[in-house]
Amino acid sequence: MHWVEGNKSLKNKNTFGFDVSSRYYYALRDPWYIKDLSDVISISNQFMVLGGGSNVVFTQQYNGVIIHNQLPGVAVEKETDRYIWVRVGGGVNWHSFVMHCLEQEWGGVENLALIPGNVGAAPIQNIGAYGIECKDVMVSLKAHDLLDNKRLVMNNEDCMFGYRDSIFKNELKGRTLIHEVTFKLTKNNHSINVSYGGILDHLDSKNNSHPTIQDIALAVVEIRQAKLPDPKKIGNAGSFFKNPVISKAEFDKLKERYPDIPGYGIGQTDNIKVPAGWLIDRAGWKGKTHGKVGVYKNQALVLVNHGKGNGQQILSLSSAIMEDIYCQYGVHLEREVNIV
Repeated sequence: MHWVEGNKSLKNKNTFGFDVSSRYYYALRDPWYIKDLSDVISISNQFMVLGGGSNVVFTQQYNGVIIHNQLPGVAVEKETDRYIWVRVGGGVNWHSFVMHCLEQEWGGVENLALIPGNVGAAPIQNIGAYGIECKDVMVSLKAHDLLDNKRLVMNNEDCMFGYRDSIFKNELKGRTLIHEVTFKLTKNNHSINVSYGGILDHLDSKNNSHPTIQDIALAVVEIRQAKLPDPKKIGNAGSFFKNPVISKAEFDKLKERYPDIPGYGIGQTDNIKVPAGWLIDRAGWKGKTHGKVGVYKNQALVLVNHGKGNGQQILSLSSAIMEDIYCQYGVHLEREVNIV
């Protein structure tokens, strides 16, 4: 199969910049060739779908076939006076899609600006930031089950979304390629969400009491850039850990010991989401190095490759942090990234 490359370097295809290779590599750039994927994966006993490479830690060479989702395209499916339904290729860069929406005056994804990765990964992770998640705007998706070699058409409910979770991280884990996602966005009278993560404070500092969706996105970008390193300069995968969700009783106990611990209620539940970055920072990990890797100096939730680091070092560092957080707070941290 001439279109499958051998011994392909993945250094520029993962945002940590780890110098690993894949035994086989296939770039999927046209939906027409989805039908050939069963032949592609048959050349090896293992396969993996790769998108933007922003949510993966390669701990070793990959001895299988990488299917790189590079499917393009943004198209309007239908619209009314108020709403517009937009189909997006799974290989489209997420932030580029957000910027396109803002140019078109489509609202709904502005709080999700600058999240790394591609559109095809958004439902898998149920990406979220500043009070908005993928599930809030996604209507449906088309995917391919690589093990059963069949097409899947799924609506929002089918995806079984949870906090940084979906059916694609459980029953369908490691077997699907999402090639198209449809979002329902607003054309006017946008619902502005400034309730989470310092957006309101940021806008207040600019005396902006009536923000547009463009203002929200700009605020999010500026907040994120102040906290998060640019992967082109310092290898990282953004938020490495999920924010733990604990019961109110557990949170109240922690509040007695740490009066300044922040927490956010989750809908109508009795659970509280605690910022993992706060726990890691308070435990003294921010800015620490561990061989060639470390914890980012400006945001303890981010682990970084200082150059020449590898996935095993990141795995070791993250394990040490998880163990220490449990010892100090009795809280279990969970990795948000995929370990390969």
